[in-house]
Amino acid sequence: MAVRFTPVEGSVAFSPAFGELEQHRSELTAYCYRMLGSPFDAEDAVQDTLVRAWRNIDRFEGRAALKSWLYKIATNVCLDMLKAGRRRARPMDLGPAQEPLFENLNVPTEVTWIEPMPDPADAAVEHETIRLAFVAALQHLPPRQRAALILCEVLRWQATEAAELLDTSVASVNSALQRARATLADANVREVDTADVDAALLERYVAAFEAYDIDLLTELLREDAIQSMPPFDMWLAGRDDIFTWWFGPGIACEGSRVVPVRTANGSPAFGQYKIDPEGGYTPWALQVLETSGGRISELTFFLDTERLFPLFGLPEHLE
Repeated sequence: MAVRFTPVEGSVAFSPAFGELEQHRSELTAYCYRMLGSPFDAEDAVQDTLVRAWRNIDRFEGRAALKSWLYKIATNVCLDMLKAGRRRARPMDLGPAQEPLFENLNVPTEVTWIEPMPDPADAAVEHETIRLAFVAALQHLPPRQRAALILCEVLRWQATEAAELLDTSVASVNSALQRARATLADANVREVDTADVDAALLERYVAAFEAYDIDLLTELLREDAIQSMPPFDMWLAGRDDIFTWWFGPGIACEGSRVVPVRTANGSPAFGQYKIDPEGGYTPWALQVLETSGGRISELTFFLDTERLFPLFGLPEHLE
């Protein structure tokens, strides 16, 4: 991972030029995250962007806005990174739902997973455009189509502006947008509540999950809810299969503590801690929920707590 500049007096980070560039970090991070599907890769890309911009600030002639120039650099950085890596995915991208059996747990070594991102605190982000399912759908697009769609459909740039950034013609951008929209339409991204999620619903979920109360949980989950647990490729479709897992192979989650954190990908997120046999509670998963019709429609349990808990400010252990 790239190393961020430390603000030591006399360093780059203290220069007025770099300070002006730094003001765009949050929005660039959201853009790079949509391009790359990982908050860690996005941070690396933004750091590389700001370093390149600072080193070449004397060549910036002001013919375009500073923001546009930074987006051009960021796009080129992301395109370079995408040349070397695999397309990131979610378990639902790999095949149909499976039965809730322990034997179906599999960690495929050839898959690189979509990772959740804390919502930027100081940048306006449309929740619908940073959802896990939407970011996963973007990964199906060729990189330059992906950039064109994000610039024009998400950030509301004009096709002329996107064409200049991508060093192509307006006709090429419009053609890329048409193909990208068709691909996203085929992706069938599930509808979710776009308004603020009912806080009472989340409080009831925390209480029900910590009590492992199947009656309360039944009231909260939609019948057609789905669940996934990266890095396992198994995913479950339907409340009955989810509960078969929770009260069968996943019964070790009974007695867990659930700690709310700030939203991830525009959705409610929680740190889940299992009972530690040596005392207290140990990290198990970052839960990201989505709701539809006032009930929970999707649960994603990200099990890479070593990387994700520090990112979301969650403690390593609960007493």
